[in-house]
Amino acid sequence: MTDGTSPPAEPGEFDVPGEPVAVHAPAGTVIGRRIGRTRRFLGIPFAEAPTGARRFAAPVPRGRFTEPFDASRHGATAQAVTLFATTTVPEPSVPGADVLNLAVVAPAADDCREPFPVMVWIHGGGFLAGSPASPWYDGRAFARDGVICVTVGYRLGVDGFAPLADVPANLGLRDLLLALDWVQENIAAFGGDPDQVTVAGQSAGAGAVLALLSSPLGSGRFHRAVSLSGVTLDVGEDTARDFLERLGHRLGVSPTRTGFGSRTVERLQQGVIDLRSERGDGPLVLGPFVGDDILPVSITDGFTVRGHDVPLLLGATGDEFDSGAVGGATPEKSHPSPVDTAARAAGTRVTDTLFRAVCPRAARSRRKADAGTWLYSFEWPSPVLGGAAHCVDIPYFFDVLDAPGVTQALGPIPPAELATLMHADLVAFVRGPEPAWARATGAPGDPAREYGRPGAALAADTTGVFDPVARTLSERAEER
Repeated sequence: MTDGTSPPAEPGEFDVPGEPVAVHAPAGTVIGRRIGRTRRFLGIPFAEAPTGARRFAAPVPRGRFTEPFDASRHGATAQAVTLFATTTVPEPSVPGADVLNLAVVAPAADDCREPFPVMVWIHGGGFLAGSPASPWYDGRAFARDGVICVTVGYRLGVDGFAPLADVPANLGLRDLLLALDWVQENIAAFGGDPDQVTVAGQSAGAGAVLALLSSPLGSGRFHRAVSLSGVTLDVGEDTARDFLERLGHRLGVSPTRTGFGSRTVERLQQGVIDLRSERGDGPLVLGPFVGDDILPVSITDGFTVRGHDVPLLLGATGDEFDSGAVGGATPEKSHPSPVDTAARAAGTRVTDTLFRAVCPRAARSRRKADAGTWLYSFEWPSPVLGGAAHCVDIPYFFDVLDAPGVTQALGPIPPAELATLMHADLVAFVRGPEPAWARATGAPGDPAREYGRPGAALAADTTGVFDPVARTLSERAEER
């Protein structure tokens, strides 16, 4: 998520009418809507609402529905306050207590000759914000192509990631693990294959994917992983606790479960956003925390011993947070200046150190993994944002160029053929065959799939995309 151009969407804006359709699952009867060849089941609670005594507690599985559940509208979102007045990704906040819910968008039941593969999508937002109800995450193109898309909500900010005494760490990740359990138990009723589940996400959502891949508790809950612009920054205890001390002082409460529990989620989120802005903090002030049963070691260290049976596709955009005004460019500048080019070649930009460095680092840590690692790089420059900016690859991978907010971020004529190609590559990965390009090992000259570079083919299998960072990693390894 970035400071961008699209206003926040209104709740319910993307709900659509349709013919009622029922699914009888272990969770109970769920009533969704059928539109053409697509079935949509929105806002299904997978856990009890995290309120009262359940706030700041591990998630509790939702009891079986005793009455048919109406899944015709998006459920409540954990986001009560957006990070920015405008965001690149439209991110509606939906009020309500049942924030631990998910949506299932599936092909028509009569198209089910064999179980459909499943993609579980985790939204971004710096672990502080974001919404699974965004129209950019609509799974209709996946359903069209025979893949069930599940979008998941999880607790954010203090409620999801604050390391507090007498509170289980990484509550947001625990929410996601429970959602994956729900998928394992219920997705067959929607026509899905619980043995063919891909967990995918972007930005903080991709960071959550990498954390789950590194975690001993992630084993067996998913079978493939996709990280779009993921980060592996583990928030240090001192950093988090210092931030929480300041936040408590700002809100007039002790930085404890009782103190923060006396404030509404909305008040806490606004306080975090205001304090983060005033202090000029980096992109992560709260997030995955190392030292518990979910992350006993750092995410990168976990890669060396876990997740080796899970194929991983990961990559980043070419400019991430170095596009537009952030990178010194104007919105009209879609080609880098010599200064930009030199910084990119040196691997010194925020984009390179925070996002692109993750790619060869993960590949190197997983070089002995039997399942394999594949890299991609998204290079298409948005004429609006002045580069291949953070988030602008999402509508291409989801093939939703007609979604609200896309032209405001990508311009009036984003290339549809690029969306067709990128979406097909992602669908193919979810289905299971190895990608057509070679595996990566984190070494200089690693192969990568490159999308949308000006003057080149829409997709090119090339080498050296991540060389500056990979070379540094190799040199450090040799020194050790």
